[in-house]
Amino acid sequence: MTLLRIRQSLVIAACVGLTLSAGAQAPADAPLVTILSPGADAYVTGQTRLSATIAPADAVTGLTFFADGRQVCALTHAPFECDWDAGAAITAHQIRAVAMVKGGRRVVQTVRTKAVGYVERVDVDVVQVTVTVADGHGKFVRGIPQAAFHVLEDGRQQAITHFASEDVPLELVAAIDISGSMAPAMPKLKKAVKEFLGAVPTQDQVTLLGFNDSIFTLTRKTTDPAERIKAVDRLAPWGSTALYDVLLRGVEMLGRQAGRKALVVFTDGEDQGSHASINDVERRLQSSDVTLYMIGQGRGVTLEPLKKIMEHLSVPTGGRALFTDSVDELHTAFADLLDELSNQYLIGYQSSNSKRDDAWRKIKIDVDGHRDVRARQGYRALAGK
Repeated sequence: MTLLRIRQSLVIAACVGLTLSAGAQAPADAPLVTILSPGADAYVTGQTRLSATIAPADAVTGLTFFADGRQVCALTHAPFECDWDAGAAITAHQIRAVAMVKGGRRVVQTVRTKAVGYVERVDVDVVQVTVTVADGHGKFVRGIPQAAFHVLEDGRQQAITHFASEDVPLELVAAIDISGSMAPAMPKLKKAVKEFLGAVPTQDQVTLLGFNDSIFTLTRKTTDPAERIKAVDRLAPWGSTALYDVLLRGVEMLGRQAGRKALVVFTDGEDQGSHASINDVERRLQSSDVTLYMIGQGRGVTLEPLKKIMEHLSVPTGGRALFTDSVDELHTAFADLLDELSNQYLIGYQSSNSKRDDAWRKIKIDVDGHRDVRARQGYRALAGK
């Protein structure tokens, strides 16, 4: 599971400025470029979304993001956004969005983010585990009391300090593979994704991502099913696949706050160009409390090496991988998955092992009277986290 932190921070930081292009003012008829993220008052660290709008959008041939003078990504159409690693330290950065105007001109917008001058921090660590209990016949069991749950960490009994079984908030990130390799499966994929998103309870927050060699935020924490469906209809396949990058991004977006967090990824399971490696993804999942579900599509339904990758990543988190391109079978699978997500228990405990030694710690959850129990298999106590 993950280590949740309760932090108290005192921050003294430098001011930031927002400028237009370097040099003279842009012509009156130039399109307006606005950087949406990061904001002019932002502190950034780790995976950071770069996002901009252009008005009118058809006045440009593309937009390129630069961070501290280095190109991050070049985009040819909206949405103009991609992800950038800001590093572990909270330092000042210069973000530039350079729009190429039809006719050869350029319009530049610049944002300077803040640096942290001083931080005072108090941390309290709680290990959080999401638990699924079934009756052996595929039905999820509700109403089990806290006293029936027993937590072992590396074989040692742990005292449960937090327990919830009803109305546990769920934050969901759904990521859709829109790379060129998904083109033959795209019609079925869109139908499957829309069916799944349409069935998510309206009170649950859903962030929708599309990914190929870049990552696009299609909707952010929306509870409106119509908005989710509309975003899926606009998708078209192109580019290569940064599967491992989007897995890292999804975990980062779900964060470290309390509550149930699930990442559902629709993909063929083949990575074709991530900056991150599969080892990076495993390590990040091991230090988070995100439950990963992977829905195999396209070649991911039939090719065993791709299926093994998806199972290898999802099962240790307490999630699973599903493989079918049959619409009827997907309907049943989604109903089962949503039923599972709405019938999970949330357990928290303070580990009796206070070391931050980067070691893997094995978790075992026993529930009196039940054998079909699924939960995260362990967590990594990262040093300095």
